[in-house]
Amino acid sequence: MTTAPFDAESRSHLAAQAKDAGPWDPAWPLARQRQVWEDQCKRVRARRPDRLMVEDLDVGSIHVRIYRPPGEHPKPGVLYAHGGGWTMGSCETHDDLCAELADQADVVVVCFDYRLAPEHQSPAQVEDALTVLDWMKSGGRAIGIDPTHIIAAGDSAGGQVAAGVALAIKRDGGPRLRGLVLINPAVGADIETRSYLEHANSPALSRAEMIESLEALLGPQGSANWSDPLGAPNTAQDVSGLPPTFITVAAHDPLHDDGVVFAAKLKAAGVPVSLREEPTLAHSYWRSRHHSKAAMAGFRAIAQAVRHLAHAGALQPY
Repeated sequence: MTTAPFDAESRSHLAAQAKDAGPWDPAWPLARQRQVWEDQCKRVRARRPDRLMVEDLDVGSIHVRIYRPPGEHPKPGVLYAHGGGWTMGSCETHDDLCAELADQADVVVVCFDYRLAPEHQSPAQVEDALTVLDWMKSGGRAIGIDPTHIIAAGDSAGGQVAAGVALAIKRDGGPRLRGLVLINPAVGADIETRSYLEHANSPALSRAEMIESLEALLGPQGSANWSDPLGAPNTAQDVSGLPPTFITVAAHDPLHDDGVVFAAKLKAAGVPVSLREEPTLAHSYWRSRHHSKAAMAGFRAIAQAVRHLAHAGALQPY
């Protein structure tokens, strides 16, 4: 793990965001926390590229938002699982990220509002993702998606959901995805890793916040969900046969080692994997992409990975 200092532009942006957001009290009822974060994200998110077509639909009880670039269709599809510690987040909080990924990677991105914890613990989130994936495969051409070219992606908690989908497909013997893109993924249940301890008070995510989120998703520490690969993919004994995977981690993130461990497991199992470390960045660095050159470079690498995996089904050096 690098000891490079935290990116000054990202630090300045985080400070400006905190000042603009106003007071935050973790003792607020969860419903209020969710709404305040939604409102904050709406207020500061980047404008969508004008050329995109955006549509909201319901897949059964699951709300989805589809981002379609112009040009010839069908295009590869991306099942996108948002972050938010499993307890918060939605298509709204990740609207600008999904829009820019669709635009830059020339893919149809489908973001979805999975059931949130603690009301719905693991594996509810993966089950919702599989429902949306089945819909994309069965009716993808009607929404501009080539059902034979679908990858899964997600950031933070959404990285766990995306990896859990790939593991569920492997368990059930279904046709594998063409790729995975995992952004600062929360794929482990080990809260004593070096990065958890060294970056316990990271400016973007603390160890205490992650423990609270994991307990919301998995239940009390030591319960069965903490060793279930669908909820904690790093506990999987066999990851062979998973699709080619791009993982990005940030050095100033308590979750840094989660991604490193998962990448090592994939490599040992013969799965093509590319691990990119951002030495000066912290968790959810993509939110600073329009304010930090380092964050924008990291985001462009993510978009490049999405493009290459979705269109070619293979990795390239980053």
